[in-house]
Amino acid sequence: MKIALMDSGIGLLPAAAAVHRLRPDADLVLSSDPDSMPWGPRTPEDVTQRALACVRAAAAHRPDAVIIACNTASVHALPALRAEFEPGLPVIGTVPAIKPAAAGGGPVAIWATPATTGSPYQRRLIRDFADGVQVTEVACPGLAEAVQWADSAAIDAAVADAAARTPRDIRALVLGCTHYELVADRIRAAVQPPDAPPIALHGSAGAVAAQALRRIGATPASPAPTPLPEGRLTVILSGREAALPEVALGYTEGRLLAREPLPRG
Repeated sequence: MKIALMDSGIGLLPAAAAVHRLRPDADLVLSSDPDSMPWGPRTPEDVTQRALACVRAAAAHRPDAVIIACNTASVHALPALRAEFEPGLPVIGTVPAIKPAAAGGGPVAIWATPATTGSPYQRRLIRDFADGVQVTEVACPGLAEAVQWADSAAIDAAVADAAARTPRDIRALVLGCTHYELVADRIRAAVQPPDAPPIALHGSAGAVAAQALRRIGATPASPAPTPLPEGRLTVILSGREAALPEVALGYTEGRLLAREPLPRG
């Protein structure tokens, strides 16, 4: 079994790690385009062409399915990707977890890139899955880029800026960019009032990983006395096969995929 994932950068790590946890024996192909980061400010046409290039590079490795582990690409490029690659290669988009977040009744905030915030796609999801729920869309300029380069000071600044524009009474927060899941703990600390019940954070990695397995008729691995052999990891950076970027190892998900020891505690 081989699953490909694409993103502008290391935002694909949470979904890749989720696939690995479900099926450690699956081969993974990670195709990203760090040379053209960030994608958020680019035009929909530009995003579409870059997403197509990433998936074409991954498709050359003959995966069974490809996950579009990027909200911006899912918003703008999914129809073009499906038109080119399906039905031969199932294409699984990333949908912001608005439906489960709104199930608690709200209020809900959605953090996303400027390109996704206010887009017809996101507004349609809010209308379809959060009707009657108070939803605040919060654009997070610079946050995906800061996470991409593991710039701690820039992450803190971008998180603080978005938190200041987030209502204090929210009950749930949707992480509407896959990069944000890598710093979920820092986001939670910034938005959680000390005197309020815990705010629920909703990412997409687990759901999209499970959907990819369903699309190819696979099931999560069952516990076994003998661990399954771990699948092979292939990394493609802007069309070039390479090692996992050093910056990825700064995150738990990157260390998991690189088979490096995770920190204790």
